[in-house]
Amino acid sequence: MKPTRYVLTLIAVAALAGCSSPVKLDEPKEVKVESREPPKTTQEQKPVEGAQTTVPTVDLFTQLSQEVNGSGKRVIYFDFDSDVVKEEYRPLVDLHARRLNANKKAALNLEGHTDERGGREYNLALGQRRAEAVAKSLTLLGVGANQVEAVSFGKERPAVQGSGEEAWAKNRRVELKDK
Repeated sequence: MKPTRYVLTLIAVAALAGCSSPVKLDEPKEVKVESREPPKTTQEQKPVEGAQTTVPTVDLFTQLSQEVNGSGKRVIYFDFDSDVVKEEYRPLVDLHARRLNANKKAALNLEGHTDERGGREYNLALGQRRAEAVAKSLTLLGVGANQVEAVSFGKERPAVQGSGEEAWAKNRRVELKDK
């Protein structure tokens, strides 16, 4: 017999021998349970007169609405010929999602816009895709589909007049407006 085979046989026999000890599972064990009484106080606690006993409620929707309105967080800008919501606007989308989830009766119009380049039909379609991209981001965060409506204005309502990259960049946007 080879030495390695001999060693493996010994290990297998030792393992089986270790597993062969009987274990009785049905033997009841005695468990002691100690009963304790709560500590007794010498004075009774009485409510203080004039003290409020309730916690005031927080209107999360109002707080988030003030944050949205106070900071002008109502516009998402897009790259040229793109309908992808940029990573830098994820916190803004999240803020609006939390706001709409706090009040299921609240709703937004998502108005998609483009710059002046391109044909009318193409820009209407691009503005719609942009608005729908924001709507999809909101619904993925729990907002009801009935709370958002995507509308496109294409190049018909520019935020800034003029031709040039600075003006065009301001016009490629989705505006989030309360219904």
